[in-house]
Amino acid sequence: MTVLDNDVWTRRFFSEGWKESSSGYPVREPATGAQLGVVGLATADDVRSAASRAAQAQREWAATAPQQRAAVLRRAGQIISEYSAEIEEWLVREAGSVRAKAGFEVELAVGECFECAGLPTHPQGEVLTSEDARWSFARRRPAGVVSVIAPFNFPLILGLRSVAPALALGNAVLLKPDPRTAVSGGVVIARVFEEAGLPAGVLHLLPGDASVGRAVVEAPEVRVVSFTGSTPVGRAIGEQAGRLLKRAHLELGGNNALVVLPGADVDKAASAGAFGSYLHQGQICMTTGRHIVHESLLEEYTAALAAKAKALPVGDPAREDVALGPIIDRGQLERIHGIVTGSVAAGATVAAGGEIAGTGYLATVLTGLTTDMPAWREEIFGPVAPVMGFSDIEDAARIVNDCEYGLSVGILGDVGTAMKLADRIDSGKVHINEQTVSDEPNAPFGGVKASGTGSRFGGAAANIEAFTEGQWVTVRPDIADYPF
Repeated sequence: MTVLDNDVWTRRFFSEGWKESSSGYPVREPATGAQLGVVGLATADDVRSAASRAAQAQREWAATAPQQRAAVLRRAGQIISEYSAEIEEWLVREAGSVRAKAGFEVELAVGECFECAGLPTHPQGEVLTSEDARWSFARRRPAGVVSVIAPFNFPLILGLRSVAPALALGNAVLLKPDPRTAVSGGVVIARVFEEAGLPAGVLHLLPGDASVGRAVVEAPEVRVVSFTGSTPVGRAIGEQAGRLLKRAHLELGGNNALVVLPGADVDKAASAGAFGSYLHQGQICMTTGRHIVHESLLEEYTAALAAKAKALPVGDPAREDVALGPIIDRGQLERIHGIVTGSVAAGATVAAGGEIAGTGYLATVLTGLTTDMPAWREEIFGPVAPVMGFSDIEDAARIVNDCEYGLSVGILGDVGTAMKLADRIDSGKVHINEQTVSDEPNAPFGGVKASGTGSRFGGAAANIEAFTEGQWVTVRPDIADYPF
């Protein structure tokens, strides 16, 4: 197997084998604009055909012995590990990942497959009490056909974290990756499971435009939609799924807070803050978007963070040893710069960065902000660290919660104080003495408020809830007597 063999996937999509597409989408390197290949795009008609076939294949797949399904997941993890260097290279070139981030993403993908290999044999029901003379059970059954819509930023793991558990639990999957990362977020996954022995028709790779996105939600065979992406698009998908009485699991945006408590080690705190804001150019839903620092440390912390930002080189991660790679495309790059310049025009001060650097953006620190400035209120999705002070724990809780999002919060400093603060804040995740970016395959992942519909990814409980349906079953030794 090699995903770098363009002959396998060029102008093709995966639906019971690699099928010729009527149109293609150029796969480009965001650092240089160079074309790496052409991925095949699906149409809405292709989706409808794939959904019909997936529904047929799903019944056979669900009836497959649990250990056979588990073996496919284990083999998928082994293949990703075996071809890790090749996959990492695609993440660097197609997604603009620095090499450390690409390696971390591949490790997560391997872990996801191995973790999900335990799902087929995990208990999926319980014995209930009953007032009648019968046995009463609650069991979980595969939902059926699951549509997975994945983003560009961590394309491999953010697709796989829904694809792997859905398959493990006996579902068929329609995967729609972001066209900008359709190889590392789509072709890789399709090729891995193809080589791992997944039966034909169980997984379909369907890159495409908004019409394809609508089709993978609207197809009548689809029962569950798993979407990771922006809050505006998530709202639209949620409305569409709700109208059709389908479950939508939405993992959306974030404007995550890092709180630095009085007495915290400033250098370590600034290191954590820099990692949280600048990893993968800030293009992560968990990125630290707000630095909330006790007023006694504000000046020192800002200086330390600015020093770290100025020391981070920006460039092409495929050809240079850099800390920050390119922004995914020019439109997003200009949006980031517009938020920074708009906030400066409103009175903010640039302590570091604040400039476009080729196809990337310099690591930036902003001070002197007010809560109504765009750099404080919006999810920037770029390497920008806005810093603001707080006076006491109540003030910190108020500032953290004064945000439409609720995905991830980091608290640095005294653990006792951090625990008291954690109890006051609304967030899907809280990390004490860590920054905001963290993920493990066995941990529940999700946000509240505008960050999504709660923990729908990770861990056996969340995955089983997300990708199965509950069914009540009763059994009597004889036909019951009734008064009619």
